[in-house]
Amino acid sequence: MSLSAFLSQNAIKIENEKHVVSKRFLDENKEPIKWEIQSINSQEDELLRKSCTKRLPIPGKKNQFTNETDYTKYVGLLAVKCTVYPNLNDAQLQDSYGVMGADELLKNMLSPGEYADYLNLVQKINGFEQSFEEKVEEAKN
Repeated sequence: MSLSAFLSQNAIKIENEKHVVSKRFLDENKEPIKWEIQSINSQEDELLRKSCTKRLPIPGKKNQFTNETDYTKYVGLLAVKCTVYPNLNDAQLQDSYGVMGADELLKNMLSPGEYADYLNLVQKINGFEQSFEEKVEEAKN
């Protein structure tokens, strides 16, 4: 068997997807504007997870620590990283909502339901079958 199918140039590229995230953002024809969403690779995902992980001391155990990941922050940053259009880093767009930072902009642009649906959509585009919130709830039970 040949390994050529695994070479980068032979792998099927993951295409960006376009979805209507909110019916509140309309184009000149009064049609909802589609957002463009991309998938990220595992290396980028690992960096995002690390940025959302804290080392916490274990109570009663000197010099021992445990890692705790803030999944709410992680999924929010994943959504920001995967959003191609609209450009959430655009200063004019951030200024119009009175926020600084793409993650704050996304939370202010979307209603709570739209935001939750968008986070789930981004996770599915990245190949996660269950959202992290569902996995956390499942682990608790």
